[in-house]
Amino acid sequence: MNKMEKINEFINVSKHWANIVNIDINFFPKPIKGEKKEDLEKANNFLKDIENNPHFFVLACVMDMGISAEYAWIIPYKVIKAFVEQNLTKDYSFEELPKIEYEKYDYVFTNYYEKKLHRYNYMSKRFYDAVMQIKEKYKNDASNIWKDKPSSKTVVQRFREFNGVGQKISTMAANILARDFKVKYSDYKNVDISLDIQVIRVMKKLGFVKFDDDEELFKAGIVLKCREMYPEYPGIFDYALWKAGRDYCSNVNPKCNACFFNGICEQANIG
Repeated sequence: MNKMEKINEFINVSKHWANIVNIDINFFPKPIKGEKKEDLEKANNFLKDIENNPHFFVLACVMDMGISAEYAWIIPYKVIKAFVEQNLTKDYSFEELPKIEYEKYDYVFTNYYEKKLHRYNYMSKRFYDAVMQIKEKYKNDASNIWKDKPSSKTVVQRFREFNGVGQKISTMAANILARDFKVKYSDYKNVDISLDIQVIRVMKKLGFVKFDDDEELFKAGIVLKCREMYPEYPGIFDYALWKAGRDYCSNVNPKCNACFFNGICEQANIG
């Protein structure tokens, strides 16, 4: 298989997985230890409802740092559930959240449940800051971040303006909205892949980008290569890379024969 054939196969496989993931959006494909099935179902329904409850999705994205994605996705539900149980808000809508003082957010994050909601204590402040930003900049409606068919660059930049959100989360958020929820942008050229540890590991093994001991230089090379291979929507590769890394491409005992990238993987086909 020549270089161009490998790239075309990479594009086709990535498109296939991008189409599969949006058939039935499920933020909790597996049980989470310590969480009730009923709570996961409720949290998933709120996260999927970006028309009526867009704040769940945005706040969860802000929380996705240093913990598994599933634990990040459930945090908004658990925070607001705690507020409802304490009669600080009457329901799960957004309007009452900015009226609750920061100290009560911090209490829920650190002391309300048996286990802290996040491994980093400062994430309660980032959650609160995100609530206030939705109120002040987006008029209590988080979907104003992506309404009215903005450019992909605008959506990514709006997510980056949230406290603590960088390249990985801003591109992930913009990509999920476009790929899974079919949110319309005026273009998709600035939706890059998210530089997740799984994505980086798989790209290193596929061999499309020459590995460099300078990690930041290698990361930049990954982004540029994906833009070169599919300039109209570089983020199309994101889910397939992440899934391959999570399910098959571990550093120890990788399941190369089962991986859907096996036929084009440089390391899998050495020798």
